[in-house]
Amino acid sequence: MEDMQKTELFERAAIPKAVAKLAVPTILSSLVMVLYNLADTYFVGMLNDPIENAAVALAAPVLLAFNAINNLFGVGSSSMMSRALGTKDYDTVYRSSAFGFYCALGFGILFSLLCTVFSQPLLNLLGASPETAESTAAYLKWTTNLGATPAILNVVLAYLVRSEGSAMHASIGTMSGCLMNIILDPIFILPWGFNMGAEGAGLATFLSNCLACLYFFVLLYVKKGRTFVCIRPKMFCLKGSIVLGVCGVGIPASIQNLLNVTGMTILNNFTASYGADAVAAMGITQKVNMVPMYIAMGLSQGIMPLISYNYASGNIKRTKHTISFSAKVSLVFMIGASVLYYAGAGFITSLFMENEAIIGYGTRFLRGFCLALPFLCIDFLAVGVFQAVGMGKEAFIFAILRKIVLEIPALFLLNLLFPLYGLAYAQMTAEIILAAAAVFVLKRMFKKLENPQKDSKI
Repeated sequence: MEDMQKTELFERAAIPKAVAKLAVPTILSSLVMVLYNLADTYFVGMLNDPIENAAVALAAPVLLAFNAINNLFGVGSSSMMSRALGTKDYDTVYRSSAFGFYCALGFGILFSLLCTVFSQPLLNLLGASPETAESTAAYLKWTTNLGATPAILNVVLAYLVRSEGSAMHASIGTMSGCLMNIILDPIFILPWGFNMGAEGAGLATFLSNCLACLYFFVLLYVKKGRTFVCIRPKMFCLKGSIVLGVCGVGIPASIQNLLNVTGMTILNNFTASYGADAVAAMGITQKVNMVPMYIAMGLSQGIMPLISYNYASGNIKRTKHTISFSAKVSLVFMIGASVLYYAGAGFITSLFMENEAIIGYGTRFLRGFCLALPFLCIDFLAVGVFQAVGMGKEAFIFAILRKIVLEIPALFLLNLLFPLYGLAYAQMTAEIILAAAAVFVLKRMFKKLENPQKDSKI
């Protein structure tokens, strides 16, 4: 019965209904993830201590680095699983999920060990000053040194569960951890609780990720025999077709996130030279700007199983309609979000810290960041399509273009021309060019999809 429902969703349900069923839970879980990121900033901000708030902002690139592993084994394995489902190759589905799970587990443990051994060089790399180093290290102790493995595993498990169309279960797992984080944050951070400051935010995050992992393990046990997600050790293998299939999509997605970390680290290092107030304001506005960004990302990730399945099964018309419908929805929303953020930048920043200097910085930062949103959603959708259909080369090229060719050079140039405030416009500069490239490549893809003889070349 459950398999028939999945086939109905992938093959016959109306496009708006299928997109909504897959994307809405993913978007909701993405929103809750943003809220829990904002919760760290909000509750730490209630201490009115720029150093504590700066610690959370400085540690952000390390947490973003988790996504490199998440995408390598989460995006890579889920894309492989959905494509194998489309061709009814169930052995590949099982082995792809086991490969993704155990590789994520191993890399999570390795990440924790490396960050623990090289903690001082890491703090220097992040741009921590003598006044912010202690708080940043305390936050990283829980989120990374102890918490990297559960943080990575719960996201990868969500990808694997989502790949078979169980978007709601994937989102419940993710949201359970996020909601727990929001509940625990004030208890651990604020003076009326344990008064741990930034370290308390890290502890809340660690416990919440452990809860999310527990949900997924219980889910897989309950659905034993009724799910394609397999974490049995005997199904793990290094079969060439599976390794290449997962890594062909996962490595470009991973590199994209590593480059995001590099870009954020450079941005924070530039900002750090202007003081703790500027760093705190940059951290607040980046996280506020993540709300619409994560919605666009949630949409692109939510529809990936639908695109993968129909592309692999040869239903090109349904693949095209899914992409075009999703693009229209995402673009309309992001234009509205951009207008709202630009008009209310000062008020939004003031919700997090009652500090005139930080509000002043944050207002100008947020107005720069939000202008990139309409272009960003087109880029996200294009990369999601590339990952869904196995176009790893195109996803890799876009990752290189975004950071190495466009955004990072723009950070240097705009900071030179417009010190500090120019940093907020680097992303917009890059995304305008990337959006144009995305439209060109997707149109070219549509033309190839219309010709069945060329489908295999895409």
